[in-house]
Amino acid sequence: MNLAIFTGRPAFPSPLYVGAPIVEAATRRRFNNYMAGVFERNYFTNNGPLVQELERKIAALHGVKYCAAVCNATIAQILLLKALDLKGEIILPSFTFIATAHACLWQNLTPVFCDISPTTLMIDPEKAEALITPRTSAILGVHLFGNVCDAPALAALAQKRHLKLLFDAGHAFACSLGDRSVGGFGNVEFLSFHATKIFGTFEGGATLTNDAELDARIKFLRNFGFKDYDDVEYMGLNGKMTEASAAMGLAALPEVSRRIERCQRTYGLFRERLNGLPGIRLHPVGEKGRGNFQYIVMQIDEKEFGVSRKVVYRVLWKENVMGRRYFYPGCHGMAFYRAAYPTPPGRLPVTDAVSERILCLPSNLKNPDRDVARIVGVLRAIHQNAKEVKQWAVQNP
Repeated sequence: MNLAIFTGRPAFPSPLYVGAPIVEAATRRRFNNYMAGVFERNYFTNNGPLVQELERKIAALHGVKYCAAVCNATIAQILLLKALDLKGEIILPSFTFIATAHACLWQNLTPVFCDISPTTLMIDPEKAEALITPRTSAILGVHLFGNVCDAPALAALAQKRHLKLLFDAGHAFACSLGDRSVGGFGNVEFLSFHATKIFGTFEGGATLTNDAELDARIKFLRNFGFKDYDDVEYMGLNGKMTEASAAMGLAALPEVSRRIERCQRTYGLFRERLNGLPGIRLHPVGEKGRGNFQYIVMQIDEKEFGVSRKVVYRVLWKENVMGRRYFYPGCHGMAFYRAAYPTPPGRLPVTDAVSERILCLPSNLKNPDRDVARIVGVLRAIHQNAKEVKQWAVQNP
């Protein structure tokens, strides 16, 4: 049986990770050129010229008027929540990265976790409406896996119930719903420029909006609340992006379309090679607009495949294929939230079910034709030898 759990020989000599794109030689050259200018100017932070240039380009790419670049996406969310002066409860999906919920708590907002659609895996507007109370101040939608959530339905709901509407667009850089790009939905959206994203600035994030007053408030807040050189009007913090991070962003920006094309091709290879494998369903990307294809997401049906997602995950790691269980077990299932904000059992059935089935595969591969074939080969071997694999899992808990 050609599996590392029995032979000791993994399919890949070096680990394959879900995450950071391969940084191109041209990107490295441009970064060095930008940094030469940074050292020549001796201007390293505090809203430097590269940060401002990056903001203009990111805003233009997403078709919005204003962009505020910051040190990371969590700070971006904290700043926009503060700028909107939200209080009480905020409705958001549990099926998201934990930082989305944490940032709400930092602003003393009570997170109310909403279930997701089994089709889109994103917040279900009908279920969100059922959670609205007199204490609800906002709805926070999360775009996932290069797709955009049902923003029109959420906008209609927010308008009807007089709520603010925000979006976490950390997974949706350069994505759209139909012809409308992320960035202009709701009151404000925020992006992640973490190194694992299709577009990164080492570490960073940004807010996007068409509201001039809100953008100005966020920019004051990211610089300790200074409205003028020595005039502090708001209780802010230090959320500024450095010139080095902006240099990386500007260097990488010309490669984004090519990165998306490479990821789309890899996605196509997985779709082709996984076709016909029982119990494996690849999550669709870009069916209702433009996707970035960074995330190769599959759901595993244990009855059909023969082995649970938990066991597949363990076997893949033995093969040096470092799949990720996004987002397991959901924010509401994390120890802190179970204790502080307990969700009644059974209230999030889709989230609970999906978080037990989903697995993300590496997409940024140096040799997609070879690597996809090997990864799918491992999955087929697991399925074909399901009984023995399950016995191994029992014997090696």
